[in-house]
Amino acid sequence: MHTLLIVLILIISFNSYAEEMVITRGRATTDIENLYECAGRFRKSGIGHFVDQTEQKWIVPAPVAFAKARKAPDLYNPCTNVTPGSVREIDLNDVPIFEIDRDGELITGFIFADNYFELYVNDRLIGVDAVPFTPFNSSVVRFRVKRPITYAVRLVDWEENLGLGSEKNRGNRFHAGDGGFAASFSDGTVTDSSWTAQTFYTAPIDAPSNVRLVGNVRDTSMVHVNRLTCREDCFAAHWTLPEDWYKEDFDDSSWPPATVFTNDTIGVKNKPAYMNFSGLFIGRKAKFIWSSNVVLDNHVIVRKTVE
Repeated sequence: MHTLLIVLILIISFNSYAEEMVITRGRATTDIENLYECAGRFRKSGIGHFVDQTEQKWIVPAPVAFAKARKAPDLYNPCTNVTPGSVREIDLNDVPIFEIDRDGELITGFIFADNYFELYVNDRLIGVDAVPFTPFNSSVVRFRVKRPITYAVRLVDWEENLGLGSEKNRGNRFHAGDGGFAASFSDGTVTDSSWTAQTFYTAPIDAPSNVRLVGNVRDTSMVHVNRLTCREDCFAAHWTLPEDWYKEDFDDSSWPPATVFTNDTIGVKNKPAYMNFSGLFIGRKAKFIWSSNVVLDNHVIVRKTVE
């Protein structure tokens, strides 16, 4: 069992309240080896934790609802052999409708997440990503809801090395992977910089001093990802996630706007789960969004309210 290493707890003043940033170092203790199996073509999606000096538990990469929650219906999922070549092969009448409001507007949404999402609409959990880590998949959801509509999404860039924010890739056992989230909804809502985005877990970090609060951004731009040598001794930063983060009346006005990333930066040209339906994303001007650091930030919440 790996022993927790907490090196410091920082209280950072921001406007009229304080943000507590907890720094950990090294691997987390593994609680779940793998949430999901897809024969021969997947990375293990484990769950781990740290415990700090106050006995508070910090779950990595995030305290997800995957095990018990409704899985979002497949748009493209090689694990279930749902692999249409285009949207013309999709019959939306086969997609169940989640009723938030029985007499509400019927909305269809198309979602691609690298790696994992949990979608809430007006306080209700519509569905979670059917594949936590890999292979890459995409989802389609349908629901009835009255306006105003609040979209709140938990996003996770999964990690093989729990607590270290890294995975085996490109010949490197400690490669810092990246995230990315794109979605379009039939009410006209698409992912772009009008959403808000906040970070709650970021790793790997070479030094705690390289995590700063710049305005309202939990900034890690001082970390030189391509020069990281800490490997098993890397640091990670954690912030407490408000319990009501997904609710309509949650105040996200102090959160920074989501950062937009290009398709080339995210690297989706070889991913049919996205490219087979590019008209639903690129064609509707949906952008890939994340917090300010798409490589290091592993647990991110994004939100958007439309009237």
